[in-house]
This record gives sequence, structure tokens and C-alpha cells, in this order.
Amino acid sequence: MSIAALVVVLVAAGLELGPIADNRQRRSVAVALTGGDPARAPALIRRYGCAGCHTVPGVAGADGKVAPPLADLRERVFIAGVARHTPEALIRWIVAPQSLSPHSAMPATGITEAEARDVAAYLYAN
Repeated sequence: MSIAALVVVLVAAGLELGPIADNRQRRSVAVALTGGDPARAPALIRRYGCAGCHTVPGVAGADGKVAPPLADLRERVFIAGVARHTPEALIRWIVAPQSLSPHSAMPATGITEAEARDVAAYLYAN
């Protein structure tokens, strides 16, 4: 299911996703989209080196300038400019970026799929 389709379902269920949506609603949507736990992500973002390349709002030390900032990722249409944005594509990108873009400079870090789900949940929630 695409993000757009899931958003329609979640909005119909009473979850508001606009700019005034509160943190609890964004977190609920993020967990539903990914099956991850956003609370575990800041440590993972630091452990796997994401913070060295990306600026990630709310993660201490995540102020890298090598790669694009990850603020408002949930609003983007494409993942890394190469894949239609779905939760599955984001998780796949985090785990194995070269599987979507063979010449990507983003390294495979060794992050597991479960950990990538946590990171994806964080990026959607924040």
C-alpha cells in the first residue's frame, strides 16, 4: 500500500495528518506505516553513522552535511530521488541503498530490517 493510500485510510479512521497534527498522532501513523518504534531510532541513527552524513531533527549530534537533511521526510514523493516513496521502499533504502540505486554514495551500514523500521518510524513521526 502506498503512503497516500494509507494516509487516506488513517484520516478516515480519525487521525489528522496536517501541520497541526500533534506528536502522538504522528507517532501513531508512523508506527502503523512501518511497524517500528520511533523511540529506539535516535540511538540507532548515531550507532549506524546516519548522523555523520545527515541532519536529523531531534537527534543529538545528527548534524551531518554530506547527505540531504531528513526533516519532513514523510512529505517527499521519492526516496533518494529514485524510488516511489512507500514505507517499504524507505526501509529497503535504509537497509540496502544499492538495491535501489547501485551507484548511491549511501553505504550499506549493516542495519537490520527491524532497526530500519524503527528509523523509518522516527523519520515519519518527526
